[in-house]
Amino acid sequence: MNYWLFKTDTEDYTIDDLKQDKKTPWTGVRNYQARNFMRDHMKKGDFVLFYHSGGTTPGIAGLAKIASASYPDPTQFDKKSKYFDEKATKEKPRWVLVDIAYAKKFKNFISISVMRNKRELQDMWALRIGNRLSITPVTKEEFEIIQLLANSQ
Repeated sequence: MNYWLFKTDTEDYTIDDLKQDKKTPWTGVRNYQARNFMRDHMKKGDFVLFYHSGGTTPGIAGLAKIASASYPDPTQFDKKSKYFDEKATKEKPRWVLVDIAYAKKFKNFISISVMRNKRELQDMWALRIGNRLSITPVTKEEFEIIQLLANSQ
């Protein structure tokens, strides 16, 4: 079992959107390291911390699960898509995606400031200075601490 954090801009997609959709393909990832995480390490059933970036208060809003193995992201072939990649071909796709499924919205939204002030989360990849990745791995310990924060009074 692996654990992940997926960032999404609240103007594009939220945990409430995922709740309504139940499942969605995670399109548009255009970073090789994030792509490699999806392609090489994600497995169906892995947990995803759903992080809202942008907006007034960034933070973790809920939980999702990886719902598929990776497969080619169709937006790379769509000339009308902002994610179109002219170098990608059907024979040699450059970008992949996974489907994610809704698990739950957290009772407590966990803001980035709460995360930064939690000593046990100091080494969390998503909190590293200069980190720009939209997908990052999370340790089991970090995941468990987030779960405690999400359910605390």
